[in-house]
Amino acid sequence: MPADPYAESGEFIDVLSQDAWRALGAPISDALRQAAPGQGPIVDIGAGTGLGTLLVADTVPDAEVIAVEPSPILRAVLLSRLAANDGLRRRVTVQAIDVDGMRLPPRLGGVLAINMIGHLTPAQRRRFWADLRPRLEPAAPLIVNLQPPTEPTVIPESPFTSVPIGRRTYQGSGGARPAGDDMVTWTMRYRILDEDGAVDSEFVAEYPWHVLSPQDLLDELTAAGYAATARELDVVVALPRT
Repeated sequence: MPADPYAESGEFIDVLSQDAWRALGAPISDALRQAAPGQGPIVDIGAGTGLGTLLVADTVPDAEVIAVEPSPILRAVLLSRLAANDGLRRRVTVQAIDVDGMRLPPRLGGVLAINMIGHLTPAQRRRFWADLRPRLEPAAPLIVNLQPPTEPTVIPESPFTSVPIGRRTYQGSGGARPAGDDMVTWTMRYRILDEDGAVDSEFVAEYPWHVLSPQDLLDELTAAGYAATARELDVVVALPRT
């Protein structure tokens, strides 16, 4: 398995993702209500620290859940969440692997893949759609989202969130630059400020990210045998065509 890209930034990911997940909660929950938990587990791919896993468990309370997360530091937070809840401990299985190594059952009641599609190359995406398609029940949704940009372009660095915890404030900012025909490199800056607003610590992390437009995503899914629709906040819901 390659080196963990979140080895340094993992301390910040859960803290700085809370607001984004609160916004995404409504469209994702609405799509999850189409799930078919009686036909197979719901899979949260790229589960991170478990914010999406909790949403699946809360929205579909009868579902068995498989959470797939390759990052050890993000997975530690996920497992801590599960261990603290008797119900989740019984319902959620964690796979410490990336999408190329997933071990999924032949039938699935739904798939969540949020904030992770940009990690996949175009060839990996096509394999991903093709692998999931025959596993999904006819009414079982594949729920994905896109993050900006939709094409290789420069995005000037700007702050995206700031979260006070005790006497410290955790901040994140980021910008992107083109890195190929379908890629950007995100440069993310993470800071911890003391109670006077001075920088206590700071570091920068870079992540490669494959970009595609909402229409390109819909076209890919259509070609792979899905009926896909775009919803608010660039959430796309795809159902296998029969």
